[in-house]
Amino acid sequence: MLGAVFWLISEIIHLYILAIIVAVVISMLISFGVINAHSRFVYTVADFLNRLTEPVLAPIRRFLPDLGGIDISPLIAILLLEFVNRLLSSLYVHLVLSGVTF
Repeated sequence: MLGAVFWLISEIIHLYILAIIVAVVISMLISFGVINAHSRFVYTVADFLNRLTEPVLAPIRRFLPDLGGIDISPLIAILLLEFVNRLLSSLYVHLVLSGVTF
């Protein structure tokens, strides 16, 4: 049971990282004019990804200095999420080695 909970949290973190990457790619494609932002489907997907990732990216952006139009908050968010994932994996290993089971 404990292993399943840690696995589920790890998978959610990985899916969130994937959502951040897809949001960045769609944002770049829209800004370079490769895909049409006025398309209803593109707008819906971009809006969904923006609403999904903005709660994590906005606080990071507040602490970053202005880099002249370059947004590195997704990179920092991915690094932080990977750190949390590794921390949880380490916690799980320590719990298993200490004999904690559910």
